[in-house]
Amino acid sequence: MAALINVPAKAKRGEIIEIRTLTSHIMETGFRHTAAGALVPRDIITSFTCRYNGTEIFRADLFPAIAANPYLSFFTVAKDSGKFEFEWIGDNGYSSTASVSILVE
Repeated sequence: MAALINVPAKAKRGEIIEIRTLTSHIMETGFRHTAAGALVPRDIITSFTCRYNGTEIFRADLFPAIAANPYLSFFTVAKDSGKFEFEWIGDNGYSSTASVSILVE
């Protein structure tokens, strides 16, 4: 899976920073039918989690109405230098992770 993650490389301690993620996933709702009338099986990302130095700071549960290639944006406070870890979990055993480091001055 391809993911685009935007986290500032550096921030001042106590600064509010924006984190943006865009992940590539088709997100089949499970409500459509093929031309032959067969139901297309559901295949969506069901949850997203972000951890900052091991502590969960953001979680979202996703449902069939979410768009393909889901984009998420949220804010946090830059406390310490370290790592943001991102995890997407979905149907059919789908799992993807990514991480980005930040320097806090």
